[in-house]
Amino acid sequence: MLITSIAILVNPTAGKGKSSRLAIWLEKQLLNKNIPSTIFRNQWPSSFQEFSDIWLIGGDGTINYFINHYPECKLPIALFKGGTGDDFAWKLYGDISNDEQLELVLNASPKFVDAGKFNDTLFINCLGVGFDGEILQSMKTIRFIGGHFGYLLAVIIKLFFFKDRSFKIICNEEQWNEKFLLLMINNSSRAGGGFFVAPNAEVNDGKLDMVLCKKLSVLKRLKYLPIIEKGKHLHLPFVVHRLGKIFTIACNTETAVQVDGELHFAKELKVEVLPNQFLFRY
Repeated sequence: MLITSIAILVNPTAGKGKSSRLAIWLEKQLLNKNIPSTIFRNQWPSSFQEFSDIWLIGGDGTINYFINHYPECKLPIALFKGGTGDDFAWKLYGDISNDEQLELVLNASPKFVDAGKFNDTLFINCLGVGFDGEILQSMKTIRFIGGHFGYLLAVIIKLFFFKDRSFKIICNEEQWNEKFLLLMINNSSRAGGGFFVAPNAEVNDGKLDMVLCKKLSVLKRLKYLPIIEKGKHLHLPFVVHRLGKIFTIACNTETAVQVDGELHFAKELKVEVLPNQFLFRY
């Protein structure tokens, strides 16, 4: 599939203006290569019929917005890092420069990527129930810091005060009915701008990775935080890791849910994988 005309979709609020600057740079680079492109900022088109590719500039929230507003999109997508966490973009492209990513995307063949579905909402990076949702709520007060450090600060504060939640979880005919500190379901491996919650997760294996962390004292929470951050926790006795296609979760009360960095609330969740849902150049 040749690249003949690109729609560049910008989230102007992402990355404190980083997205808008990157869009202008990309437009200039494409002009030098004689590849037509159109930048869309505040209002995105209802149809991409005249384009061969879609390039998104933003973070996990931007790609989440896109897949939920264009769930049937079959055009190749590229995601350029313009947010604060950029976890899904990191999964696809790693730590490369904008110049390197531009060349990679221009020469890459489209490949399918799985997505997840939580009730009626799509996600592509990860979903966190309880602890992770409450971190997102508290981050509103330190949003100006942003990035991994802002997320880390919110996590440390929450570790002191979070009360483990009771969940009833069903996956692959296994069932858990107890209190957990952490309940994450990941399509990708990283969250929070650098926490490798599901280090082995792959975006094209037709499955989602569930990671549960059982009750821990405050001291143990602080002790194991760096280990979880580095993705070295899956062997620990208080961690449960399962791959699955469908998960059901029941909470005692309406609970905060983090979905690709966006805040939702739910009491009952059905989470499922949508294999080969979107095409990406990576």
